[in-house]
Amino acid sequence: MIRLLRDMPAGVLGLEAVDDVEKEDYENVIVPAVDAALAEHGKVRVVYVLGPEFDEYEGEAVWADLKLGARHPASFERVAVVTNARWAGPAVKIFSVLWPGQARAFPLADLESAKRWAAEDAG
Repeated sequence: MIRLLRDMPAGVLGLEAVDDVEKEDYENVIVPAVDAALAEHGKVRVVYVLGPEFDEYEGEAVWADLKLGARHPASFERVAVVTNARWAGPAVKIFSVLWPGQARAFPLADLESAKRWAAEDAG
């Protein structure tokens, strides 16, 4: 499940993955939130938290994620992935090379730093 995070800096979309992430989470939560952010700001800045309860992505959710990125390839200005998962740092480095925007991994303890980084120079 994906839920929207409150208490985010202006211009930053906060998302948290809890348990399994499914295709419906993209259709019902992420896509509408990204579309709203694009309509309001023209770009998207995201803090994406994969908390300790996060389990896995359903195969269809991964595909939905890729389609979302392909639909808005230059719209994601900054993506902060916040998790203690060891795979996140290397994955975000690869992601950041392929993505036009900036991406960075943060440990869960640094959620506030991730929010500040995502919001830097946001206009």
